[in-house]
Amino acid sequence: MGRGKFKGKPTGRRQFSTPEQMMAGTSASRPRTFKKEEAEVVEDERSDEESEEESEDESEKMKGAQGVIRIENPNLAKPKNLKARDLDIEKTTELSRREREEIEKQQAHERFMKLQEQGKTDQAKKDLERLALIRQQRAEAAKKREEEKAVKEQKKTEARK
Repeated sequence: MGRGKFKGKPTGRRQFSTPEQMMAGTSASRPRTFKKEEAEVVEDERSDEESEEESEDESEKMKGAQGVIRIENPNLAKPKNLKARDLDIEKTTELSRREREEIEKQQAHERFMKLQEQGKTDQAKKDLERLALIRQQRAEAAKKREEEKAVKEQKKTEARK
């Protein structure tokens, strides 16, 4: 009767090799040819690490197979970390077209509202004319009511006499 994938282990327990064993090449589970290839890769990595220390571009530690396999994605934008001392305060950033148009629109609206308050725009002049006409009509209506009230008061006083 077969025991499945791990036939050589009658105890049923898997023995994992430690990272030290893997680096030393004493792990029992790896083929011998892989140990030779890894030795060549380790030598290549040592020469790469010396050149990396000089360039100091990649200070990140590689995890897993990333140290062995180096694949660079040309579309990947690497984040540029800027320190506070490296920032140029006087440097102005360019605004996009939409941002510029939005700022211009807000400034134009503010100018229009300022002129509107001063009464210098056509719309403001028309509004003031309309307002003056309405005030005049209301004043006339109030005067008329006062006169009618006075007439009623006179009629009441005459009727009592």
